[in-house]
Amino acid sequence: MRPIFASLALVAALAACRGGDARGPATGTRQAPSAEPPPAVRHDEHVFAAGRVPPAAALDNPYRGDSAAATQGEKLFTAMNCDGCHGGGATGWVGPSLADGRWRYGGADAEIFQSIYYGRPHGMPAFGGLIPREGIWKLVTYLRSLPPPSDVPTESWK
Repeated sequence: MRPIFASLALVAALAACRGGDARGPATGTRQAPSAEPPPAVRHDEHVFAAGRVPPAAALDNPYRGDSAAATQGEKLFTAMNCDGCHGGGATGWVGPSLADGRWRYGGADAEIFQSIYYGRPHGMPAFGGLIPREGIWKLVTYLRSLPPPSDVPTESWK
């Protein structure tokens, strides 16, 4: 039972250090929502009230073609253990290859960003709460810089 009390005490101490609760500072007022809208994500299952799509940020890769950003993305790919599923050089392992140019959810920069940010069903976690947007864009830049392999390991047999 002691670890539970220690955990509760830690949570209380962190809340006290923060100066308030989840609503905002000690005044109890709500914090203003972020001025930056969330990244756009498209799901065919969404039903929009009155047919109006809510606003979302346009997804443009600020690092497109930037070799330094691609190098930083490669380091992040390793540091975040992306290669644990997608293999070294993103050539595929437990997760699919990200270097062969074949994308289940689309291979445009914005679509790759969304896959990393929001995750995908059946195995791809959402990293949008863990990696800042700049880091995700650097990952996208790295993935887009990879040359396709000369022999794709999974091929269609007719």
